[in-house]
Amino acid sequence: MPAFTTLQLLAAVLFALAVLHTFCTRFFERLAHRQPKHAGAWHLLGEVEVVFGFWALLLMVCMFALSGSAEATKYLDTRNFTEPMFVFAVMVIAGTRPILLLAGRLVALATRALPLPGALASYVLVLIIVPLLGSFITEPAAMTLAALMLRDLLFDKAVSARLKYATLGVLFVNVSIGGTLTHFAAPPVLMVASTWNWDFAFMLTHFGWRSATAVAVNAVGAALLFRREIVAQGAAAKTGESVPFLVTLTHLGFLAGVVVFAHHPPIFMGLLLFFLGFATAYERHQNPLILREALLVAFFLAGLVVLGGLQSWWLEPLLLGMSPKAVYYGATALTAITDNAALTYLASLVPGLDPEFKVAIVAGAVTGGGLTVIANAPNPAGLAILRNHFDDQTVHPLGLLAGALAPTLVAIAAFRLL
Repeated sequence: MPAFTTLQLLAAVLFALAVLHTFCTRFFERLAHRQPKHAGAWHLLGEVEVVFGFWALLLMVCMFALSGSAEATKYLDTRNFTEPMFVFAVMVIAGTRPILLLAGRLVALATRALPLPGALASYVLVLIIVPLLGSFITEPAAMTLAALMLRDLLFDKAVSARLKYATLGVLFVNVSIGGTLTHFAAPPVLMVASTWNWDFAFMLTHFGWRSATAVAVNAVGAALLFRREIVAQGAAAKTGESVPFLVTLTHLGFLAGVVVFAHHPPIFMGLLLFFLGFATAYERHQNPLILREALLVAFFLAGLVVLGGLQSWWLEPLLLGMSPKAVYYGATALTAITDNAALTYLASLVPGLDPEFKVAIVAGAVTGGGLTVIANAPNPAGLAILRNHFDDQTVHPLGLLAGALAPTLVAIAAFRLL
């Protein structure tokens, strides 16, 4: 059994409680209705995006008490919060009307080539094209686009809970594996690509074509299973009103700038501030910016960074004690209770790993990326956008697990059998 300190053990317990809390958010939402006097506090604890930030706060209080302010502040100063800030910036820009209209028109254009009813064709293409697009515009941007398009296409309408959970499961799994065509878009790949010298050609041959196959099978399978209910909605993806070409081009420029400088917070946050000024100047061409949703997602990820930084003492020996075959399934399962990028990052710190082991751990990490909200960094972004369309405005973790199970099995088949 690995050695650990009191603080590490406490951090592991708080992390386990945070994971358990994610399964109890509906309970807190119901408490808010039963006890209106404290409804605000219960609503706060019922927000999935708040969970890890809340338990990270408790961890820091304990750290201040056990180790002193110098050690606690040093720990925070050594955490890397680039990813939460990047996800916030890319969500705000990708969720704007000009970007959504452009994506909607591209999907509508592709829809005409499919011999399917409009709504069904749009459903399939949104779940195929946009997740694969995440390999180039990053997974958080793809998740934001796909969730907003599915909201207008499906979730705003009277559809069954089964269809909603199945769609959410396919979306989460497809975005997780769909970002593996390149070496810079998926967080778990990004953590190891430079260290292990993985380039575009490597990703395409070892991951990309398998991921694309699984993405297509998942989308078509869900569409066939719920075809009657989807067709009954009777509308294809919305294209909405027109936006001046230069406004759309400017939005694309800001989005491209944020993606290109994803590892440089001073640059992409500066671009975001300029973008907010531009959006205000051309407010008539904008929907309300999704600032609240983006802030909640950033808070969620920041809490995960703080809590996750003290989990390597048990995660690392657990992973490294497995064979390449076992580590694939182990990483798939462990991803459900911790961010998949954390798993691959820990592996990147270990010298001399077998090439087969490297591929297996990354493949497992992206395979399990749709099983829970915390499994993949972009998942909270999709949840923040679509959550209000579920009962009690809560996505039940077991419902998400059930919806993601079949798509995950398809991904396993793609990575292990193809």
